[in-house]
Amino acid sequence: MSMEVDHLVIAASTLEEGRLWCEQVLGVSPQPGGQHAWMGTHNLLLNISAPNYPRCYLEIIAIDPSAPKPARARWFDLDQPAVQAKLKEGPGLLHWVARVPNLEAALAYWQGEGVDAGQPVEGSRGDMRWRLALREDGRRLRKEGLPTPIEWSGTGHPTDKLPDSGVQLQTFEARDGLSATLSTPKGEVALSAIEATLD
Repeated sequence: MSMEVDHLVIAASTLEEGRLWCEQVLGVSPQPGGQHAWMGTHNLLLNISAPNYPRCYLEIIAIDPSAPKPARARWFDLDQPAVQAKLKEGPGLLHWVARVPNLEAALAYWQGEGVDAGQPVEGSRGDMRWRLALREDGRRLRKEGLPTPIEWSGTGHPTDKLPDSGVQLQTFEARDGLSATLSTPKGEVALSAIEATLD
C-alpha cells in the first residue's frame, strides 16, 4: 500500500507548553495553526519537509480549554488519562499521520489485514480539504506502529503556506515504537514516542 509521512504529532498539555518545547528543543518557533471545534483541540504547525520527506510537517496539538467537550472521543488517545498524565512531564511525539492516495483503498487493505482503522471523517480549512480515518474510541492504531491515514482532496496542503523553518526530518521509524531524527538550528535532535500504558 502506498503511503508517505504527512505529519508527526507532538502532543502537549497546553499549546503554550508545546510552543516552548519547540523553541527550546528545536530552536525555532512554530506557526499558528487553528482549532478543531469538532475535536476540542487546537494546534501549531512547523514545516519539516526534506528531500526524502516532501510536504511534511510537525503538528503540535493540545486539548483546547476554551472549546466545548466534543460529542466523541478526541483523536490520538488524547482523552486517555495515561496519556494526559505523561504529558504533564512535558510534550512529546505521540503519533504520525500518513498521506494516502485513496482513503477507502487504504481502509479496505487494512481491514483485510484485520486492522480496524475506523471510518472516514472530513475536514477543511480555507482551500485545504482532507479526509482521515478515525475510530469511535479515538484510539491510535498500535499494530506495527500504523498511522492515521489521511487523503488530501483540496488544492492546498499545510506546507504550501508554512515558511521554511530551518528544521528538516532526516529519518523516521515506526516499526518498534516511533522515532525520528531532525536537523535543526540546534543540531541533530532525536525524538522517541511517549510511552503510556493505556486502559
